Amino acid sequence: MSLALSNETIDRYFGFLKRLDNVTKKRLIVKLTESIDVKEKESFNLASLYGAWEDTRTSEQIIKDIRESRVDKKNPIDL
Repeated sequence: MSLALSNETIDRYFGFLKRLDNVTKKRLIVKLTESIDVKEKESFNLASLYGAWEDTRTSEQIIKDIRESRVDKKNPIDL
């Protein structure tokens, strides 16, 4: 989110900032400059998100495990 200031507001900030010592002004300039530098986004390989399923179980065993891990929602839990 960006904040846009009017020239009048910027002049008020400058009136305050011009009283700073030179070292502080330079540090502020560096921080402001770094904040406007456009940083390149790292490339992302979408193919890294998918792959083949690796498992030593048979398909029948996987299906059985899935079915056994299901929760019966017909019986509500009393708290």
